[in-house]
Amino acid sequence: MGSHQPIRKTVTPEPPVIPDKLYFRIGDVAKLCGVEPYVLRFWQTEFPSLKPHKGGTGQRLYRRKDVEMALRIKSLLYDQGYTIPGARQALKTEPASVPISEPAGLHLTPAAKPTSNKHLSALRDELHALAAQLAQPVGAAKPKLKPRLVVESKAEPKPEATSKLHAIKPKLEQGDLFGGE
Repeated sequence: MGSHQPIRKTVTPEPPVIPDKLYFRIGDVAKLCGVEPYVLRFWQTEFPSLKPHKGGTGQRLYRRKDVEMALRIKSLLYDQGYTIPGARQALKTEPASVPISEPAGLHLTPAAKPTSNKHLSALRDELHALAAQLAQPVGAAKPKLKPRLVVESKAEPKPEATSKLHAIKPKLEQGDLFGGE
């Protein structure tokens, strides 16, 4: 009898170079993956890990991690011969591909990746300083705070004409108006 060989050869083609862009349209991702756009739409229904965002016009916008996921799905289905349920299970069991030092959604070039906690702390401090600088108004002096209630003194009426009114009139303080301030 003959020797047993796999039905498909496991070919690992050279992964395509993903351009350095924030968002990709479905046509761009289809070209990178070498499949038709309807295939990507089908994969989106079958694989919960493939979730492109939809823009204001309803068009699917893929981020880099979505493109990488689509390439991984294509490799599992086309190159390694997995069925759709098998590929779904393989994606569930495989560890996350995002390194710990790289926050989700942020893709750094190898030269820009932080190498230590000290580097991360310095980067965080710099970002906080930049945020504080951006929060300040441009070219405007800090506005002076104005009091909320300005009490103006009125001329006192003649005591002999309104002596009964003075006895009834309560004296209000600012704290009485705003209770607890």
